[in-house]
Amino acid sequence: MPSLSPITRKELIRYLHLLDFDGPYSGGKHQFMVKGALRVRIPNPHNKDIGKQMLMQIMREAGIAKEEWEKL
Repeated sequence: MPSLSPITRKELIRYLHLLDFDGPYSGGKHQFMVKGALRVRIPNPHNKDIGKQMLMQIMREAGIAKEEWEKL
């Protein structure tokens, strides 16, 4: 059950797969994941975790509610 705290890029991809997203696919400057017609950019790999604010922005773009995220 992930909380809204910093996570690694690998964890983000795993959780998005659990929510039926496909990918990641190569894009212009960032990779992205898709679910139907929805396309969500994911951060490039760096040495740091994805912060809470960035995670909330990704969830908002993906249409994922906080309650849905915490049920994973």
